[in-house]
Amino acid sequence: MSQKPIFVATHPRACSTAFERVFMARRNTLQCIHEPFGDAFYFGPERLSVRYEHDEKARRESGFSESTYRTIFDRIERESAEGKRIFIKDIIHYLVPPDGAPASIAPSLIQHTLPKRGIGTNGEELAQQKKTPCNTPAEPGNPTVVPTSLLAGFHFTFLIRDPHYSIPSYYRCTIPPLDAMTGFYEFYPSEAGYDELRRVFDYLRQVGLVGPKTASVVENGDHHDGTAAATTTTTTSNGTTTNIANGTNGDQSEDVEICVIDADNLLDHPETVIKAFCRSVGIEYDPAMLKWDTEEDHEIAKAAFEKWKGFHEDAIQSTGLKPRCERKSRKSEEEFDAEWKQRFGEQGARIIRETVNRNMADYLYLKQFALKV
Repeated sequence: MSQKPIFVATHPRACSTAFERVFMARRNTLQCIHEPFGDAFYFGPERLSVRYEHDEKARRESGFSESTYRTIFDRIERESAEGKRIFIKDIIHYLVPPDGAPASIAPSLIQHTLPKRGIGTNGEELAQQKKTPCNTPAEPGNPTVVPTSLLAGFHFTFLIRDPHYSIPSYYRCTIPPLDAMTGFYEFYPSEAGYDELRRVFDYLRQVGLVGPKTASVVENGDHHDGTAAATTTTTTSNGTTTNIANGTNGDQSEDVEICVIDADNLLDHPETVIKAFCRSVGIEYDPAMLKWDTEEDHEIAKAAFEKWKGFHEDAIQSTGLKPRCERKSRKSEEEFDAEWKQRFGEQGARIIRETVNRNMADYLYLKQFALKV
């Protein structure tokens, strides 16, 4: 079983912080690192987002204006040296250029794509490459700014949520009164994150870093594995069709199943889902993981979530993860529209509807791989 650092790749507002709190409760064996790559994505010299592009004061006051993708990997390496297994929950689009822009390797990580000796490895040239991101090399098919050699160091899993719930939740964080707390004063549809999550998911399957087996629940003591087809034809939300071959890199993914969790299943069946996740990634399940209500629990969570104020208040105030009292009944599209219009006004409802529609195909594609509960 793989003992690599666990990377829960997700999109915004996927109930991922509540999920993360489950594993923060296992701090005797796990070292949780909360959304580290946003530091470089938003604030650092290699930033991919334009959200703070013209707000140097905000970047400086964040404390992360000097953060690069390299400094984040250095942090992960330092924390792994403590002997505990690393658990990272992060928004995967922090590794991907927005709006479908082509990716090239982050300048600070360029050393991982070049041989140790030979042409192109002298210090002067490396320094120049770090100054000019547009001149850094790209890896064929890799949608991220991280070399595949570094991606291979993680045990990837995935968490998704229906856009009908995640998108309005995110929109709410970008308008009054929450925007004053979050510092996000405009809703960016490009930050929905589904397109990037799907492309990274498919790339990791293509290069054999996850799959071909799919994770499943354990029933009556039996382990039921699903196996993905050898080749899957995929159609993106923009209509592009590609063929993805599973397990193309031999046995690299032998111990890394395709493990996708849908937030609705998590909220309805937390124990079943967490047990299946733990089995898939090689963590011993303990029922105590589903409860966190000590002063120490809350202090640790508050400190971890401090940098993203306004986004994690519910998770900070939570005391555990238990089944929802009532499952959500499926609303019609007209009912969703009416609800959004009432809460956010006509313009807000229109923006939410357009963003939901744009991301549904990617969500439904990923959902077909989710744990069946």
